[in-house]
Amino acid sequence: MKIALFPGSFDPITLGHYDIIKRGVHLFDKIIIAIGVNSEKKYMFSLEERKRFIEEAFANEPKVEVTTYEGLTIDFCKKVGAKFILRGLRNPADFEFEKAIAHTNRQLSKIETVFLLTAAKTSFISSSIVRDVLRNGGDYTILVPDSVRVK
Repeated sequence: MKIALFPGSFDPITLGHYDIIKRGVHLFDKIIIAIGVNSEKKYMFSLEERKRFIEEAFANEPKVEVTTYEGLTIDFCKKVGAKFILRGLRNPADFEFEKAIAHTNRQLSKIETVFLLTAAKTSFISSSIVRDVLRNGGDYTILVPDSVRVK
């Protein structure tokens, strides 16, 4: 079984993440969306909210599972039997950053990283942009799946 781990903080999940996952389900038997827990980081949304946003977005996709984890991504991959890490690339800066992580992960394990380019229509979206739009009262709904709703 080809299992891929799609790690991130997903604060919140964006249409870019959603696109990568929807395309990834055609490549893998299972995608585990793994929300990393970092006690040093300040999040806009609680871990429970972020998990709920993702679970609701993929409620009708049986090949997608959502979980949380702490520690090294490669250690979590081993724990859940994932042989691949799925990552999305929006631009050259993403590529350089992700390339360094992929090389490190490959040195430390046998886990391969698979990169998908984001769709042109979502390539400008990042969670930090969504948070900025939210903080300033803008229409964030055009940047995220329908499951992400702020009261």
